[in-house]
Amino acid sequence: MLCPYCNFDESNVLESREAMEGKSTRRRRECLKCNKRFTTYEKVGDIELRVIKKDGRKEDYSREKLVRCFEKACWKLNEEERSKLVDEVEMKLLNWESVEIPSEKIGQMVMDKLQDIDPVAYIRFATIYKNIKNINEFKDLINNYDK
Repeated sequence: MLCPYCNFDESNVLESREAMEGKSTRRRRECLKCNKRFTTYEKVGDIELRVIKKDGRKEDYSREKLVRCFEKACWKLNEEERSKLVDEVEMKLLNWESVEIPSEKIGQMVMDKLQDIDPVAYIRFATIYKNIKNINEFKDLINNYDK
């Protein structure tokens, strides 16, 4: 980290703490050359994932789309609870063996999360995700619910 005063590239970290509700780390540093103190913030960079759509197209991963999925399915949860679910799915995506992930896998991850927390939200999402068109398919979805 370059010192903002003398541009020297070595410093000691004096203190670290969570900032911006856990989304970054605040570090208090001291330059080893001029001994002046300064503050830096460290945060996770953009997620560089690609989603492979059902028709074979590829597009950049969008957290906003995942947020909208959870908003539509579990509108009764508050924003913080939904954000936690999105974070959990993103963690799985980041640990995926490739940077290209089929959209079906992401949809399944969402359904797995919803199945754990809210059966109605699971059914709501699965009805759209699985393109349920008639009452018999809907009955099958309910009858095959794991929980």
